[in-house]
Amino acid sequence: MNISHAYGVPPPPEEGAKLLLEAFEDGVNFFDTAALYGFGANEELVGKTLKPHRQNIVLASKGGMAGVDGKRVINGSPAAVRKNCEDSLRRLQTDVIDLYYLHRLDKSVPIEDSVGEMSRLVEEGKVRHLGLSEVSSETLKKACAVHPIVALQTEYSLWTRNPEISLLKTCKELGVTFVAFSPLARGFLGGKLLDVGALPANDIRRSMPRFYPENYPKNLQLLKEYEAIAKEQGCTMAQLALAWLLNKDKDLVVIPGTIRSEFLKENNAAGSIVLNSDVMARLEKLINQSTVTGARYNEPTQKEIDTEEF
Repeated sequence: MNISHAYGVPPPPEEGAKLLLEAFEDGVNFFDTAALYGFGANEELVGKTLKPHRQNIVLASKGGMAGVDGKRVINGSPAAVRKNCEDSLRRLQTDVIDLYYLHRLDKSVPIEDSVGEMSRLVEEGKVRHLGLSEVSSETLKKACAVHPIVALQTEYSLWTRNPEISLLKTCKELGVTFVAFSPLARGFLGGKLLDVGALPANDIRRSMPRFYPENYPKNLQLLKEYEAIAKEQGCTMAQLALAWLLNKDKDLVVIPGTIRSEFLKENNAAGSIVLNSDVMARLEKLINQSTVTGARYNEPTQKEIDTEEF
């Protein structure tokens, strides 16, 4: 997403392509995109760049939320889901998408209808496996009754602990892999975003309460002890955030995003970091739903979300 969408002005396509190839050469074999990202531009970039390596990667994309006439539209109707998928196949220059998510629950469409159409895409060989994004345990259970769901993706990091309410447990019970997006708390846990006033006007973090000028300085105070723990562990702050997740659950998958080569390498090195139970407990006590100031999303966006919230 970072290469084409949401965080200010994206890098030139040639720089994005270079980073994708560098990731592949560095051992990354799971690439996550969506119809929404850059309103199709990211899928086109991923498709063109990684086509020579298609047989050596797992390719994930998402539908049910896309750009329509320059606006973000959530539409989980069978017709929209099918169109999104077929458009994605064309942009990705592939015959099949390995993992296809419903990007958001359309609250006007029963989840059984959306997943039902997605299951037909599997039957037709256009999709191999199905996933859901930002849904509740109840919705996940309903979806699994229609067709096997292999992955559930939602935000999870030290400062967004909502999955701990029930989603992580439900995923375990149903044999669904949990995929954590924004594991670096949209850059916060990297420790380099100190001035939210410097963010571009079109950066989505400007609309997120935790990054509001009245809230962010309070959240920055949490990073003083957090940085000290990272130094104790001999890693960067970003690596500590990823290591916390990876040590939390060995079966969990994290999908950090970046547009910088040095951060790509830094993120990839986090998998070897082992944190003992004492460090895990210190981190969880320091940064959690009670110590972070501000909601995850603003009110209009939160109304679109199906997940449980603290």
